[in-house]
Amino acid sequence: MEIITPILYDLFSVARDCAPVLAVILFFQFVVLKKALPNPHKMTIGLVAVMVGLYLFLLGLDMGIFPIGKSMATSLSAPDKYVWTMLFAFCIGYSTAMAEPALLAVAQKAEEISAGALPSFYLRNAVAIGVAVGLALGVHRIFAGGQLWVYILCGYVVTVALTFMAPKEIVPLAYDLGGVTTSTITVPLVAALGIGLASNIPGRDPLIDGFGLIAFAAGSPMISVLGYAVISKYIKEPKKGKEVIK
Repeated sequence: MEIITPILYDLFSVARDCAPVLAVILFFQFVVLKKALPNPHKMTIGLVAVMVGLYLFLLGLDMGIFPIGKSMATSLSAPDKYVWTMLFAFCIGYSTAMAEPALLAVAQKAEEISAGALPSFYLRNAVAIGVAVGLALGVHRIFAGGQLWVYILCGYVVTVALTFMAPKEIVPLAYDLGGVTTSTITVPLVAALGIGLASNIPGRDPLIDGFGLIAFAAGSPMISVLGYAVISKYIKEPKKGKEVIK
């Protein structure tokens, strides 16, 4: 009972959090559309699977991801490990971005819609490199100090400049990819790394500097994807400057 009780409580918490979403869906299905559920038994099983999956995911974060990130951040926060910490941030940023299910889904859909003009592999790599560079820069800021808003402002200035240079077909996708990359795999590790570093480096605020690292992971993919588009437009295909990237 000592083990079952907290599990049931956590499952109830997950179900409570999912309840508003389910209520909205059912309201529009029954009241607005006035239609019955197409396959209620299958949908019920799917809903239960979603709740159990969310519970297991949160349990995995608490038991695995957060402790690992905190432990590594504590070990890497020494000044003499500055280069290794930046290298770790770069590698973890690239690998987690490449593993993001949301990014994979968006990249595959973009390749499908563009009839292969936007290859999924190259798009994912452009995003992953952006996240990697952004996290490395964010770790440098935590070590060196400096105002977070200055870094963010400079990043958005570059983003706006590239927006006018890149093909218009890629701009909405590039802006969306910032949110896609800060998802289930990237955010837990990045948050654990940022909070761990900020907690162990004197003069840093875990709330500002720690969570501020996520801003670098969210903003940098826009720059890398737009930069990839500009390079493809003006260097690789100078004769097709106004066409979609190939």
